[in-house]
Amino acid sequence: MAPDADLNAPTATAMRRALARARDGKTLDAAEATVLLHARGDDLVTLSEYASRVRDAGLAQAGRPGVVTYSKSVFIPLTRLCRDRCGYCTFATVPGRVESPFLSPDEVLDIARKGAELGVKEALFTLGDRPEDRWKAAKDWLDAHGYDDTLSYVRAMAIRVLEETGVLPHLNPGVLGWQDFQRLKPVSASMGMMLETTSKRLFTEKGQPHYGSPDKDPEVRLRVLEDAGRSSVPFTTGILIGIGETHEERADALFAIRKVARTYGSVQEVIVQNFRAKPDTKMRATPDADLDELAATIAVARLVLGPKMRIQAPPNLIGRQYEKMLKAGIDDWGGVSPLTPDHVNPEMAWPGVDELRRHTEELGFTLRERLPVYPEYVKTGEPWLDPRIGEHLAALTEPETGLALEEAIPKGIPWQEPDGGWEQSGRTDLHTGIDTTGRTEDRRSDFDSVYGDWKEIGANIKSAPERFDVDVRDALRSAEKNPAGLSDDEALALLHTDGAELDAFAKIADDLRRETVGDDVTFVVTRNINFTNVCYTGCRFCAFAQRRTDADAYTLSLEQVGDRVDEAWAAGATEICMQGGIHPDLPGTAYFDLAAEVKRRQPDIHLHSYSPMEVVNGASRTNLSLKDWLIRAKEAGVDSLPGTAAEILDDDVRWVLTKGKLPTSEWIKVVTTAHEVGLPTTSTMMYGHVDTPAHWVAHLKLLARLQREGLEKHGKRGFSEFVLLPFIHQSSPIYLAGLARAGATPRENRAVHALARVLLHGMIDNIQSSWVKLGEEGSRAVLQGGVNDIGGTLMEETISRMAGAANGSYKTISDMRAMVEPLGRPLRQRTTDYGTPSAERIAAAAASDGVATAVRKPLLPLLTP
Repeated sequence: MAPDADLNAPTATAMRRALARARDGKTLDAAEATVLLHARGDDLVTLSEYASRVRDAGLAQAGRPGVVTYSKSVFIPLTRLCRDRCGYCTFATVPGRVESPFLSPDEVLDIARKGAELGVKEALFTLGDRPEDRWKAAKDWLDAHGYDDTLSYVRAMAIRVLEETGVLPHLNPGVLGWQDFQRLKPVSASMGMMLETTSKRLFTEKGQPHYGSPDKDPEVRLRVLEDAGRSSVPFTTGILIGIGETHEERADALFAIRKVARTYGSVQEVIVQNFRAKPDTKMRATPDADLDELAATIAVARLVLGPKMRIQAPPNLIGRQYEKMLKAGIDDWGGVSPLTPDHVNPEMAWPGVDELRRHTEELGFTLRERLPVYPEYVKTGEPWLDPRIGEHLAALTEPETGLALEEAIPKGIPWQEPDGGWEQSGRTDLHTGIDTTGRTEDRRSDFDSVYGDWKEIGANIKSAPERFDVDVRDALRSAEKNPAGLSDDEALALLHTDGAELDAFAKIADDLRRETVGDDVTFVVTRNINFTNVCYTGCRFCAFAQRRTDADAYTLSLEQVGDRVDEAWAAGATEICMQGGIHPDLPGTAYFDLAAEVKRRQPDIHLHSYSPMEVVNGASRTNLSLKDWLIRAKEAGVDSLPGTAAEILDDDVRWVLTKGKLPTSEWIKVVTTAHEVGLPTTSTMMYGHVDTPAHWVAHLKLLARLQREGLEKHGKRGFSEFVLLPFIHQSSPIYLAGLARAGATPRENRAVHALARVLLHGMIDNIQSSWVKLGEEGSRAVLQGGVNDIGGTLMEETISRMAGAANGSYKTISDMRAMVEPLGRPLRQRTTDYGTPSAERIAAAAASDGVATAVRKPLLPLLTP
């Protein structure tokens, strides 16, 4: 099953041309890389020389010239059961061949303790993919020991290893989803999964090595790499050569890894591993991958992946060809264990560290021990490293280099949720200062690193397709007769209307509004409380999120939150809308503490709190299911959830726009689970950035479907309203990087608000505009095209103001009335659920004009780029 590309070996001319481009430092394409994978003899020597040059430049740039690294580790084979059936694997076995489906906690800790005594700093958790899905014995064992699934056991054992030995877990649990990364990141220094290959045929064709192995689908494995990047997890991956892939497929795998690495910056190392045949496997007669083949692949990997990438070859699989692999461009030997065998390749013994050092130094390099997470990530810290393992890392780190403190002996350190975060910090007057002094910088301090490679991100943006030329009059007729039943093409046609056609469309939407909810323009007296703007999610559109050291960063204390609640109540508020950044130091229970403080101060105020992203963060940090976490939040005082964090419910757009935010499926899961436990939510859409009108149509139709399904299942509507949020561009990172447009046009704002009323007809009755984003003139325009609600008085709106919105951080009731009065429609104060406030609340709001006195400040322009 060796690559068949040898049958189509490149010509000598093609090889010379590709080598010349490599020599000159030109960017290689996939065809040139494929040619170079065939290099042998003198060509391989030349190729290796060029690759070494790139490697040496990268080490110098990293501040450790000539340093080759390794990690002192122990293997913890947590389970050898697996739901996959790979044709070359001896690690995975069947229940009858093991004493127990899983190592016991005592066995895990015994390995880690013995390793710690030897100075080992990495606990490599190796296991099969979700064995409970295939083997009853695995499921029964997990059930008997109180674990929901294998990953729950992985998490528990990682915590035990940290607490009782101090050795740092590096987790290799196979295919993970986005939420799995949220659960496991706080208990590990790094994670990994070999991509192996992007060859689809090795997965789909019977007789090929990955056939019948659901976790070896290349698309699934690439998604894992991307989810690791979105979650800011330092991640190890690599390719396995010689399992039947062609040279073209091998090159494709390297370019796929490069794309992920550039987009997210999360790939910390790439392993280039050679196939070695093993007895008792389907591929036992397949020849081992040739070591010249391995060297050529390493050299091409170095040229394709560049000087910043760390590249590794397992030293126990290279037959003492240390010099060949070092010259080919590696800069790391990987994990080497003084205690445990390589359970994946048990027949291949590890070399001793002294042997590695001798061979490395003979070629003029210095061998240094590293941690399972590479120095670049150690020195950067957040967002790559969770603060809950900060002490564990610091105890084993040489501060100057970020490498391992070689003489350190790991010792157990308690692992726990951060115990603080409630002391005030930073610019806690932002809610008033934002209107008088603005923000101090137009971008956060890690602009050039936290979001990924802007050029690579830009390549993922798709241009808007031409609209289908449906006769607009026919589409308008359909909107009148069957508004919620518009086809995609009809909806797109209406989104492109202008002039008299747009006026006609707006009238249809406004007639539907009048028929559904009447002529009242509603608003709520509410106070926004954004309890922190420290956030490391890395959303590329967000100008609110700050690093904790940025000048505009802040975190409120519980007392400050409570004081704001009291001020809001005194001003007649019926609602607190509370959200915050994903602050790495706040424990998952902080959300419950906040809710309890709000209700302790004012038991009768409605708490509209926590976006789906915050819900997932809280559930992950507390290791609760989404349902259990939401029930706890409800018990603590949460009355409803804002349906923010939706942006555009299309993952192709989301991953350009947000990097690390929850995927569409998770957003849906949070809001539908909230509805299930009795917590209503709003729904939102942020538009006008890197999206297209087709995305708007799909987003609206998805919300209508979710509402319909919830109504059928629970007998009541989960979404109380739909809020349209035009993109504010001025200080948005993705705009500053030149990738997003400057928000929607006034014509688009009118059209999409009207379309929301039409497509959501019968499902979501209340359509809300954002005065913060549209301003008064824009708000009046959409109020004449289907909108019935203008949101809240807000009292301290900082998110849009930080992004560059010029419409202030609050509105008085008088301001609201002045905005609506020219339309001749009545203005009515409402509650969160669109009821009528008590006479006492209305009177209190009238007395304060709907705004706490403490936040009234004159509006000055914000700093703009």
